[in-house]
Amino acid sequence: MNSILHTLAGAQRNLVHLLRISIFIVMAWIGGLKAFQYEADGIVPFVANSPLMQFFYSKDAPEYQQYKNPEGKTVTKNIEWHKANRTYLFSYGLGTVIVLIGLLTLAGIWWPGLGLVGGLLTFLMSLVTLSFLITTPEVYVPNLGGDFPTPHYGFPYLSGAGRLVLKDVIMLAAGLITASDAAQRLLQR
Repeated sequence: MNSILHTLAGAQRNLVHLLRISIFIVMAWIGGLKAFQYEADGIVPFVANSPLMQFFYSKDAPEYQQYKNPEGKTVTKNIEWHKANRTYLFSYGLGTVIVLIGLLTLAGIWWPGLGLVGGLLTFLMSLVTLSFLITTPEVYVPNLGGDFPTPHYGFPYLSGAGRLVLKDVIMLAAGLITASDAAQRLLQR
């Protein structure tokens, strides 16, 4: 047991680097998907309802609800609405920023100054994402009725979108851990 403890204790720096690689994989994948129509359509409820981001769109919430494209389905009138809303333009820009944050965080393996910036931006991005738990109605299970009353809806019952957002608590902590490691390395110079 002692050897396992010593191995883990000695591996901390490499494990922080693994955390940087993990952040990069998530950021590159999610950021890269922002170039695709289904992902751009999927973030509309979050952006449209956010006081921090809604100004990027030309249409006000909740108008988007009439123009939702189910994942994997393309409806021409919905695509046209999203073009007019600047949905795709915003998504391309957001995707680029997310990939860049991932690259900065990954670069922290070799350059702690860049890693510090990447870690802090990961933390800040996660704060914005977690704010969607307050601003976006779609993060909670709706009461859709049915043959009998829906027993569990609203807060604290997270929908798929809400569960996805809540995972950013991990990214928030990972960003701070990688930023802290980068700061230590900078101070040791």
